[in-house]
Amino acid sequence: MYKRTMPIRKIAQIGHPVLRQAARPVTKEELLSAQGQQLIDDLILTMRDADGAGLAAPQIYESVQVCVIEVGQNARYPYKPKIPLTVLVNPVLTPLSDRTFGNYEGCLSVPNLRGRVQRFCEVRVQAWDRHGNDLDFVAKGITAGTYQHEVDHLHATIFVDRVTDSRTLCTWQEFERQQREGFIKEVQAIVAEFGS
Repeated sequence: MYKRTMPIRKIAQIGHPVLRQAARPVTKEELLSAQGQQLIDDLILTMRDADGAGLAAPQIYESVQVCVIEVGQNARYPYKPKIPLTVLVNPVLTPLSDRTFGNYEGCLSVPNLRGRVQRFCEVRVQAWDRHGNDLDFVAKGITAGTYQHEVDHLHATIFVDRVTDSRTLCTWQEFERQQREGFIKEVQAIVAEFGS
């Protein structure tokens, strides 16, 4: 079912068909198999190696509904609230209100590009963890945006698809120069309101 390779995988780049194919759900038997557990380990190691805030299985050429999220001392996103390592299998996100916020996002599959995306402020997250146990919790604020970004990958959506104003697109260097300071103030206001 899964390709057995070295733990740190190559990350698919925008333009590769795997990123535009809706991933299929995983059965509990597949999840608990040695190959399923290795896939999760590979995702975690690859995400950490690339300083990502998350990584979805299609980004490492596996079209299944598995993603991992973790934010600690992240050099790419130092302003993001911390998120402990979380594994989501067959996740379903349900917005809890129509309220959104503008989030400047980047992606390991879209090198050197950022853009502003509207994300729901609060979402209910339902999924399995890596052991097949049920997860059911609410993600809020900037953290909710991170969950939405990763789960989008499982449905063949990349953040650039959600950029409504192409004038917000910028390189990482120009984001740092032109947008970072203002965006950090926005992030701080969101964190102050939602706690994450």
